[in-house]
Amino acid sequence: MKKIFIAFLSVLTFTITAQAQKKSGAIQFETVVDPVAIAEASGRQIPEEMKARMPKSVKTNYELLYNATNASYMPVTEVEDSNSGGGRAGGMRFAFGGFGGGNREYFYTFADQKVVEVFDLMDTTYVMPSKLTVASINQFGGGNAARNNNQNNSAVQFLNVPPTVEIIKSDETKKIVNLNCKKVTIKTTRKANVLGMEKDVVDETVLWYTNDLGFKFSPMPNLWTEGAVLAIEIKGGGTTAKSIEYRNVSTRDVTAPKKAVSITQEEYQAKMAAMGNRFRNNRQGATGRIN
Repeated sequence: MKKIFIAFLSVLTFTITAQAQKKSGAIQFETVVDPVAIAEASGRQIPEEMKARMPKSVKTNYELLYNATNASYMPVTEVEDSNSGGGRAGGMRFAFGGFGGGNREYFYTFADQKVVEVFDLMDTTYVMPSKLTVASINQFGGGNAARNNNQNNSAVQFLNVPPTVEIIKSDETKKIVNLNCKKVTIKTTRKANVLGMEKDVVDETVLWYTNDLGFKFSPMPNLWTEGAVLAIEIKGGGTTAKSIEYRNVSTRDVTAPKKAVSITQEEYQAKMAAMGNRFRNNRQGATGRIN
């Protein structure tokens, strides 16, 4: 009986230890996108000669580090594309790489579901607060404002009408990195002028999320409904968790940098708009017209 009791305690200790170990670890993500497909899905018309120069695919690797209270998500390699065979994508920088955009880093606090976005702009490092939510924009297309700013190159001009967002849950499941995942679809419908006719333009994004990890996360904070999102599927690309390693993660690795300038979403948008206006004015002054 004593031997049985000791064996039971050993199994119990092993189980508790294993569960504790799963409270921290590293998950490797891979994003693969087709730049042409994404651009065309957002309504842009791309000349054939430009298509020939664009890569067929762009791949970016990201890593999620997490412990019991926090997480960080950031790129771990250079962008690889199908034209150059590695390095930066043919000298082009793609804002949709990794679903976070370029070299941006994200820091998550599980208790209040807060997210901090860290990025460099004009030789300054900024931190911008955010949160996990479902946004009424297509992250790859850039939303209404980004699309309408390119009306000269777009067959789709979105109207200034709030979009309709529908969350569609499914019974479909699958395993990703050996974790049970559920499927949910985010359906966004926008009013747009398509070749002179008003139509509804529908975007669908598929999320695969798990509740097995015990925390809430998404590679794209604006694309989240519940649980920890391990895969995002959109027209022309997607991000998927490829491997997971349960190990100790220090608090320093999942904490946003202290020495950075705080900026709000509104301040960031105003700064980007001002930079865009300066760029257009400089081009107009150099050429006598805006191309």
